[in-house]
Amino acid sequence: MAKIIDGKAIAAKIRGEITAEVAKLAASGVTPGLAVVLVGEDPASKVYVSMKEKACKDVGIFSDEYKLPADTSEKDLLILIDKLNHDPKIHGILVQLPLPKQIDTEKVLEAISPEKDADGFHPYNVGRLVIGKPLFQPCTPYGVMVMLKEAGVELAGKEVVVVGRSNIVGKPVAFMCLQQNATVTLCHSKTRDLAAKVGMADVVIAAVGQPEMIKGAWIKEGAVVIDVGVNRVGEKKLVGDVEYAAAAERASAITPVPGGVGPMTITMLLYNTLESAKRR
Repeated sequence: MAKIIDGKAIAAKIRGEITAEVAKLAASGVTPGLAVVLVGEDPASKVYVSMKEKACKDVGIFSDEYKLPADTSEKDLLILIDKLNHDPKIHGILVQLPLPKQIDTEKVLEAISPEKDADGFHPYNVGRLVIGKPLFQPCTPYGVMVMLKEAGVELAGKEVVVVGRSNIVGKPVAFMCLQQNATVTLCHSKTRDLAAKVGMADVVIAAVGQPEMIKGAWIKEGAVVIDVGVNRVGEKKLVGDVEYAAAAERASAITPVPGGVGPMTITMLLYNTLESAKRR
């Protein structure tokens, strides 16, 4: 039976370290500051934003929230971002996605100063990640890498299969694994014989957003499984992208859903904000 990689425990440990660093920085007169911008009333986004606010408070980071109506114009949002770029109290800026249809997401992400891009989505930061000299790394993939390290998983020479090619998780985590000298296969909706590709992996990273799409029987005996997916099934049940029970029978280590990658995402956002404040 697979060892469970406990995201809650790893996140708690790192948040403890962040709290100590924030206190040290505050003693020297600098309190790390994060601005969170929410446009509209998307229920999931509201939940995420309140979780981020609480997390900031818990570690001593100053959090400034901007909750804007759904009909906010792109111009007004860009004016706010420009103001935050020039605000010395703010070290990290996060614009909660998705944005309403009248706003060009790419334009907004590019407007955030790369030095305050706590989410790691600015093209400048993506480019630095690709060449192996990251400034800010996207929070979810960064969290995945920290979990693998904490679980003692050595990636050099391993076959890593990433399922999902989003700009938020799939692509960046593939590059991060490459930096650790893994051999990486990036799979997606057009991949032929996905079962065979997954079956050769020493490490499977699932980030496709389809409930239990990756079957337990596909997992190689002794592989490590990182499940980034969080899918609601029915009223209350949350499942990942991997068929958990069957995969856990074959894997050597696996992340649960919930309680796996999820807690790490906000933790790495706090970490990025702290790093930005330290650079200042």
